Amino acid sequence: MDWEGGRLLLPFLQVVFHLYPPLGLVSSSGPLDLSSWHCSFSGTCECDFRPDLAGLECNLAVNLVGQQLARELLMKGLKGFVHNPSPEKPLVMSFHGSSGTGKTFVGSLLVPHLFRSGLRSPYVHHFSPVVHFPHAEHIEQYKNDLKNWIQGNLTRCGRSLFIFDDMDRMHPGLVDVIIPFLGPSWVVFGTNYRKAIFIFISNAGGEQINQITLDFWRAHKDREEISLKDLEASVYKAAFENPQNGFWKSGIIDQHLIDFLVPFLPLKQHHVKRCVASELISRDLEPQPDVIQAVADSIPYFPAELKVFSATGCKTVTSRVPFFL
Repeated sequence: MDWEGGRLLLPFLQVVFHLYPPLGLVSSSGPLDLSSWHCSFSGTCECDFRPDLAGLECNLAVNLVGQQLARELLMKGLKGFVHNPSPEKPLVMSFHGSSGTGKTFVGSLLVPHLFRSGLRSPYVHHFSPVVHFPHAEHIEQYKNDLKNWIQGNLTRCGRSLFIFDDMDRMHPGLVDVIIPFLGPSWVVFGTNYRKAIFIFISNAGGEQINQITLDFWRAHKDREEISLKDLEASVYKAAFENPQNGFWKSGIIDQHLIDFLVPFLPLKQHHVKRCVASELISRDLEPQPDVIQAVADSIPYFPAELKVFSATGCKTVTSRVPFFL
């Protein structure tokens, strides 16, 4: 039966499914309606997915400070995936870098540019180890819950976004239960999942990124000359070999399921000043140069004797600004 025939039959089947819901077609939010069932298997429905990549690229250029490499890799991955009507696998991206460099900020910018309902979209799912997986003794239950949650929501809509924050604090081995959803296959557990996006956010590898960036500076090379190939092997090694990390000995890395490693470089003082100026503007205040300089000077830098890169990125800017007004 072609799509036109299916469309004409839809009203009748909706009544039948309402009166006699088929066994097994359930998601984490309850029984599925027919449109969700059709979306999960036909791959023709986009649910709430309304990507505005031009708007995202502009937003990143204006608001993401000092992360040209991350911006380029992110947009390359999204453009190739979104413009492919039939991807072979979900898009899997992993953000790595020290605290305050913009990883979580980018995640928050992505959502409203990908989903019409933004953060309110039922197809955007955020996982935090502190909130969702706090107790190590319950890891087997967490594994079962996580697999069922991913499966249920992908059955509801293949166009879903899953963000795993603080991977460096995740229980090792937990996320490996989602490996079957990340590889190249048509269906898994009866679910069409090839149009999903998975994003992992981690501080793992941040020290290595910082050291390589510092080495470039000491060699009198421009920070913007750093490429992915300069960082990739060291970041993966750091994440894979750290037993306190959610990627420790993970098949996600070992089986090369991450499509794009997105490194975030340490920020210099002029980047921090931009963050301070943006914070002042967001408070409807004049970005006075003396205030901007004072806030930037109050932030710790490394190496301590040279003060080249911010040790906390822009993370503490918001809390520091009021002390200098």
